[in-house]
Amino acid sequence: MLSNGSRAIPALPAISVRNLKVKLDANEPIVLIDVRQPEEFKSGHVAGARSLPLPTLATRLDELKKDAAIYCICLSGGRSSSACDLLQRQGFTNVTNVVGGMGAWQQAGLPSKRG
Repeated sequence: MLSNGSRAIPALPAISVRNLKVKLDANEPIVLIDVRQPEEFKSGHVAGARSLPLPTLATRLDELKKDAAIYCICLSGGRSSSACDLLQRQGFTNVTNVVGGMGAWQQAGLPSKRG
């Protein structure tokens, strides 16, 4: 607890796109949410990612389990960082930001799915 009575938010865990790919290839039980706008998602996303745009995330929290391993991705890491912060403040215990987002994913030559 902080002196004002609120709980401290832990530092935001982060993962590189290459380490995320390793987890996906190993079929680790993770939930990958893409917080970009639907048109951005359709233009190319990580296979298996769920589209939950940041502006609607707060109203769709019931679609996620509080103890699930949740990884957030966007275009460059800014919106996904905000999504992770929101999730942590709502009691989600295992959230991770994908550093560099889809820009880093594509720059690394990793496969994207369209549609």
